[in-house]
Amino acid sequence: MSLADLQVRSLGEARYDSPLAEYVAHRATNAYYVAEDDRVLIDDTISLLASRGDVPLDEVPSYEPGGPRRKIFFDPATTKAGIVTCGGLCPGLNDVIRALVLELFEHYGVTDVTGFRNGYAGLAPGQAPDPIELTPSFVQSIAERGGTVLGSSRGSQEVGVMVDTLVDRGIDILFVIGGDGSMRGAHAIHEEIARRELSIAVVGVPKTIDNDIPLIGTSFGFQTAYAKAAESIKAARVESDAAVGGVAVVKVMGRHAGFVACYSALAYQDADFVLIPEVPFSLDGENGLLAQLAKRVSERGSAVIVLAEGAGQDLIPASRRTDASGNQVLGDFSGLLRARIARDFKDRGMPLTLRHFDPGYLIRSVPADAADSVYCTRLAQVAVHAAMAGRTDIVVGRPRHRFAHVPIEEVTKRTQRVNPDGDLWLSVMESTGQPFTMH
Repeated sequence: MSLADLQVRSLGEARYDSPLAEYVAHRATNAYYVAEDDRVLIDDTISLLASRGDVPLDEVPSYEPGGPRRKIFFDPATTKAGIVTCGGLCPGLNDVIRALVLELFEHYGVTDVTGFRNGYAGLAPGQAPDPIELTPSFVQSIAERGGTVLGSSRGSQEVGVMVDTLVDRGIDILFVIGGDGSMRGAHAIHEEIARRELSIAVVGVPKTIDNDIPLIGTSFGFQTAYAKAAESIKAARVESDAAVGGVAVVKVMGRHAGFVACYSALAYQDADFVLIPEVPFSLDGENGLLAQLAKRVSERGSAVIVLAEGAGQDLIPASRRTDASGNQVLGDFSGLLRARIARDFKDRGMPLTLRHFDPGYLIRSVPADAADSVYCTRLAQVAVHAAMAGRTDIVVGRPRHRFAHVPIEEVTKRTQRVNPDGDLWLSVMESTGQPFTMH
């Protein structure tokens, strides 16, 4: 990745004095703040930086920092903003909506904010309930419950129709809260806006309960999600310990990335095995999962398996079905695994009490915890600062613990996954004591 890849788009010269200019007028970069004319490095070790060779410092790949600017592109007195939430639910959606509205109203004086209902369908006339007016009083208490007050949906709409809606309603800024598919949609909306030579900013607040969007640091809602999943693992530990030959399988979210499985297993260190999509394993053989599971139960009396939903898909026939967003429908490896465990224990003459826990929809529909709520608020504030400054076709994130702007195209090129050679997976191995390979 080069510096050119990380250059963000702007609608034009920022000509208006920002209402927040006095906040940043005399601030310089320090350990806790990055000035607007500075950059946030991608490389965070000496060896990584040195591996780039003799690249001048001003050409090293880096992000544009997030935060308020001295000058802004939009006149707050005439600016109209829109907000849409897309895709599956995630803790913190209402927190982000609330923070966007409060920042627009209270710090920039933008008092015309529209909430489009049911995802991108809300930008297509007749496809969703009418948009609603978002005000500070409306959003004041929405963070107390999970989900999204705007509703959500999967699937795409015709891009030209969505841009027509923005134009008809006089929207100057569109905030999109959604996952990688939603961000691809946001990029398509931006491209159509650019083709028409319109001055409408499109800014994304990326959402993924799986934490699988790259270059943004941790995604909002992830901490709440794995904390809730950890409660299910603790319950599974209690159930399995109390039973004769107790084995519990806890299935958590993670289609392509095992972050929820890893972090939830580490929270209380109650898991004996963690299965994730990034690390292949076998069921059969001397070192396969079934043999290792039987050994663990023989030695300790019980075992808990944490299973990311996308793990083991190579061990079952591939599904040809897709959902409304075009994602492949996963096969039921969890069902296969439980059937194979039951058969294996029977063949070995071992007693078995098998329990299954699936907290998936529970962990994505709860309100954000306090830490996630803070993160949602700060991300939303950075998104508003970026939009008012005329930045477009970007998402906001916190790579390297610094808030930054990232081009949408860069976060949709690949999926962030657990690195089997990284320190997270090593921590899981240390916590569970499972073999480094199970083949």
